Amino acid sequence: MDSFFFIATGMLCLLTASGDRGIGKARSCSDIRHFYSGKGFHLDDVPQSEISGEHLRICPQGYTCCTSDMEEKLATLSRREMEGLLKEAGRALQTSLSGQYKAFDGYLQELLNRSEVALQETFAPSMGLLYSQNAPVFSDLYMELRRYCRTSNVNLEEALNDFWARLLEKLFNQANQQYIIDEDYQECVSKQMETLRPFGDAPRELKLKVTRALVAARSFIQGLLVSGDVVRKVSQVQLSLECMRAMMRMTYCPHCRGMASARPCANYCSNVMKGCLANQADLNTEWRHLADTMVQVAGRFDGPTGVDVVILSLPNRIAEAISTMMENIEAVNSKVRKLPSWPHQKGYRALMYTDAGQVLDASRRLKDMQPYWVSLPSVLCSDRMATGAGAEDRCWNGMNRARYLPEVMGDGLASQINNPEVEIDITKPDMTIRQQIMQLKIMTHRLKNALNGNDVDFVDTSDDASGSGSGICADDCPPSPRLIVPITQPPMVYARPENERVVKGSASQNLPCVLSSLLSLAALLLLLWR
Repeated sequence: MDSFFFIATGMLCLLTASGDRGIGKARSCSDIRHFYSGKGFHLDDVPQSEISGEHLRICPQGYTCCTSDMEEKLATLSRREMEGLLKEAGRALQTSLSGQYKAFDGYLQELLNRSEVALQETFAPSMGLLYSQNAPVFSDLYMELRRYCRTSNVNLEEALNDFWARLLEKLFNQANQQYIIDEDYQECVSKQMETLRPFGDAPRELKLKVTRALVAARSFIQGLLVSGDVVRKVSQVQLSLECMRAMMRMTYCPHCRGMASARPCANYCSNVMKGCLANQADLNTEWRHLADTMVQVAGRFDGPTGVDVVILSLPNRIAEAISTMMENIEAVNSKVRKLPSWPHQKGYRALMYTDAGQVLDASRRLKDMQPYWVSLPSVLCSDRMATGAGAEDRCWNGMNRARYLPEVMGDGLASQINNPEVEIDITKPDMTIRQQIMQLKIMTHRLKNALNGNDVDFVDTSDDASGSGSGICADDCPPSPRLIVPITQPPMVYARPENERVVKGSASQNLPCVLSSLLSLAALLLLLWR
């Protein structure tokens, strides 16, 4: 009888020592006190030893070292830390995109600077005073090209058309100083440029090449800016309350349970992150489309129609256009044909500035960033989840140290309908992210237009004001400029009376509308350039 009593007493003591902590001595909370204070919280919140966990709303309701206030504060901390990680990852991508933007913007501006210097070095010695007096026409062209590359309020085709019209007007006035030419007549000459074609095919060909090259270059730069802006805005999106609860359960609930060393199971972490970043993953399709299209545009920067070749050949093309103008006029007058012609491209040599390495680097970086939004869950889980021998059986699964059984969800909002870790209403997408998806679509559309040489910001006006009349001048053409008679008094400008129509006269009367004036232009230019 006595022996039975002692055996029963021993078994009861053993059960008491190893059984429910409510019966035995509660475990100390010293570990979490140290951890909690290290996070910047006050130790008054932390109990000295484990307490019953019926008050918990996120963590498992077993015996715990966390109070309701602690659970709430740690949950808020987990969301703040997660949002910080997303911003940090976004900043890394933004830095890469910003670096590419600065490199290509600087590359484009340097091309324009080199081209303008080459034009000055080519034209100043051969044209002398004639160039210096008309230099603003050329400098204004380059200024407009620079403005176009950096803004969207410059119509590139209009800027090029205006350049040729102003160049014709300036040369016309310079060559006809013996005539008084009013503004109406100058405007008539400019409007008839398509009909007169004084520069041959150069204006049309140059407009096509410059437009295609610069539209592609500017669209590529805009693509880099839009991409960086999308990353910035999406990385700042606040995570949902459901995500906060899931992050708390995965990150800090093990501490509350006295399992500070437990790391999340790999599939468990994947489901939490895929649920938290479901809206971000929906960027994937349009993000890839944008990156693919930008790679195609970057491929247009090389070759004979590349932006460097087109911009650096501008001085040569302009010189050839002026030469063509002179040759066309000489063909009309056999006497002028005998005079020495203006020298062709004197001492000109195109400066090539291809940076193929930069283009290849940009293409590689764009390809690397394609899976960014769907790879975020695995990137963020990489330094969290349990690894090594026995990890699958001893990792934190949200409730305890054990294997995680649910399957891993797919990417995107629609795939989270059965996510066991994050409760999501798939019918209510994040509107900020939806807006950024639309921005990606718009930018991709612009880039695809750029591949065809079309600038979507402006309507093609290449056929406007083309002077499509049947003759060089129509009936409303201003009167021909009058020859200045060498007298001592200031010359007088004879304006046409209202409603008076121009009457064609004989050779002894006023010069024909434009043709004779251009002959005078040819003669004077040839004399000036001898």
